[in-house]
Order: sequence, then structure tokens, then C-alpha cells
Amino acid sequence: MSDPLAAALAWQARTAAGAPPARVDEPSRFAGAPAALRDESVRAVDGLRPELERLAIALHEDPEIGFEEHRSAGRLAELLERHGHAAAVGAFGLPTALRVTAGAADGPHFAIIAEYDALPGVGHACGHNIIAGAAVGAFLAVAPIAGRLGGRVSLIGTPAEENGAGKELILRAGGFDDVDAAGMVHPAAGSAASPLVAQRTTGVRRVAVTYHGRAAHAAGAPWLGLNALDAVVTAYQGVAQLRQHILPIDRVHGIITDGGAAPNVVPERAAALFYVRSAEIDTLVALTDRVVAVLEGAALSTGTRAEIDVDPVPPYLPLQPNLELTRRWAAAVAGRGREVPPSPPVAAQGGASTDMGNVTRYLPSIHPSIGLGGPDDVTPHNAAFAAWTVQPPAFDALADAAAGLAAAAVDYLADPELREAVAAEFAAEGGRFRWGDPL
Repeated sequence: MSDPLAAALAWQARTAAGAPPARVDEPSRFAGAPAALRDESVRAVDGLRPELERLAIALHEDPEIGFEEHRSAGRLAELLERHGHAAAVGAFGLPTALRVTAGAADGPHFAIIAEYDALPGVGHACGHNIIAGAAVGAFLAVAPIAGRLGGRVSLIGTPAEENGAGKELILRAGGFDDVDAAGMVHPAAGSAASPLVAQRTTGVRRVAVTYHGRAAHAAGAPWLGLNALDAVVTAYQGVAQLRQHILPIDRVHGIITDGGAAPNVVPERAAALFYVRSAEIDTLVALTDRVVAVLEGAALSTGTRAEIDVDPVPPYLPLQPNLELTRRWAAAVAGRGREVPPSPPVAAQGGASTDMGNVTRYLPSIHPSIGLGGPDDVTPHNAAFAAWTVQPPAFDALADAAAGLAAAAVDYLADPELREAVAAEFAAEGGRFRWGDPL
């Protein structure tokens, strides 16, 4: 059991002592790759653009949810095969994961991350079809160059970002053990590279609870019953009361997933699911413990029994982007005429979560966002955003995202001083962490 007060005080101390953040739009101190090689990778992306657009459209028109992306993974593999790269579909023990590697057998190793799962009902409303297109484009652009630089590049296709923590499952299978740095790009609303270019996101843990009571006739003999729905309602209200005493970087929200079968039967079973979020790992653990205590208290007050399942899906850890590596991506997209805001990498005040956070805690990684050029009110996780991912401005963003990823990968493979700086920054942020390690 964690100490919530100690976690809160530690967060206050970290916040007060934090140095002014560096800016992502500052020039990098390192040479990176020779300009000719970087330009070669960017030209390769532009040459691939028609195929990448067709891939994004095909994924959009045939969306598949997490762990069911069989046709989606197959489409990526087919495109890679056409360019001479045989992808291992079903990698890491996951039927819809894939991996392909090009370049030298050893040396520095950069992994480009693809996502291609959709959301139920609204399809690719998070833009994973754009993520997949950009990732494939970046890999194909870097693959011919990596060996010449004495390094290698991989494309890792990660299933179920929306609902199953595919990246954490790949981590547990050792899929990132030989990778030195990684990167992906996420689409966003609006036209800029986006103010999320190097900002941390929250981590999230799921907490499911099922209350077991005793059925009875709700009118004839209610005194014989123990109302499981009352326990759920008490728990929900308790979590709502908890919210006024949580940190600014915390969020909790939930739904009732089972409220009983009939009004005239005292519910003997009721259930709820809560998402617990925080922007730091220790505060995420502390907040989860507080929520669990509320759920246990609801059982005590109603005479029911609580069956609590913490982490039915592996936790998504707070995102920790590598600033030095992000600068390489930002410089490349700025060179293509796209505005890059300063975006200091400060802790998120609430916000969304991604299982890419788990990768960023395991090895130096980047996860910048790029605007798809649509109206600012067309935001992810709605059908309008899904429709926008196959409009011409979104394809411009796809090409820019891929070119930026390719340039960052080539710079990383080519420049040992850059690699040392990336590793030093990662170590200064705490170094390698896996869920279950001591905090």
C-alpha cells in the first residue's frame, strides 16, 4: 500500500524544484547525418507517398479493433514485401504484431513504431491509419541507408493501443530488448506540428469492480436483500468525492457496466469500471490505492462483497519523450515548412494516455504529434476526425511525419555524439523502468 500523502508531497517538491524546461524548437548541438543521407531519406518518403496514401485509405475503409487487426497487419506486410522486406506477422506471440529489420547485424538500432487498431463504432478516429502509413514510409526510407551507417532499423507493428497495451506485451516478450531508441508520430487536430510535440502524457490503470450481494423481492421482502447496485452507486459517489482532493495531474472517471437485471429484484450483482490516470508513476500508484480503498469501503457500507480487479489490462505508463531526439524530428518537419511550437516537455495536466509511454520508460523514444490540417474542433475519437484522416491535408501530414521520423532515425544511426546525448538524457530522467520495478 502506497502513502498518498508522501506521493503528493514528493510531486510538489519535484514541481517546485524543476528547472526551466529546454525548448524543443532550439537547434540541436549535434551534426547528425550528412545532409546528403538525410535528404536521401526524405526524397524516398516523397517517392513512396502514393503507396502510403493508399495504405492509409485501405486501413480507414476496413477498420479493425485491437487484437483483431489481421487484415490491417497483412496490408502493412504486403506493402513491405513489395519493397523486398519480409515482415514477421505474429511476432512476439501476438497474432497481429509484426516486425521487420534492415541493416547491419549489430550496431545502433532504431525502431519505428506502427499502430493500426481502430476504435469501436468510429473507426480510425484516432488516426492510426496515418500512424501506420508514416511508420511504413519512414522504415522504407531508412532501410537502404541503415547498413551503410553500420546500424539497423526496425519497423515494429504494435496491436491494441486503444484497448490492450500491445506495446507492454511486446516489452514483456523481449521485443525491445535489442533496440536502442524508438519513435512514432501521432496525428492531432489543427494545422501545426501541435503543442504536444514533446509534452508528457498521463499514465492510466484500469480498476474493475464487481459487487456481490443477495437477491430478494424488491417490494415483498427487501429486508432479505443486499443491494449490489447500492454498492456501485456508493463507490461511484465516493470516487466523485475523492476528486476534489487529487493532484492537478490526476484524473479518475468510470462507468457502471452492470446495474442489475430487473427493478423488482434487489440486484445481487453489479459492476463498474474506472480509469485512474496520473502524469507520474508514483502518483499513479498512490491514486490507484486510494480508489481501491473507496471501492472496498462501498462494500463495507452496503454489506456486499467486492471483487476488485486492478490492471485487467496492463498499465499505460506516463509518456517521457526524449527531447534531444525529438529536436531531430522537429528540425526535419520545420524544414518542410511546418510550424513547430516551442512546446516545453512539462508534465501533463491531465490528458490522454498511450502505451507508447511504456516504451519511453524502457528506452529513449519520441512520440511527437502532427496536425492533420483540419478544423480545430475536429478532434480525435470522433467520426469527423476519422473522415479527415483521408483528406489531402492529412496526407501532407503523413508525409511530413514520415520524413521527420526517417531523418531522426538516420541522424541517430549516423552520429555517435548524438546517441551519447540521447542516452545521457534518458539516464538523467531515471533510466530504464519496467512496470513492477521498485519505484
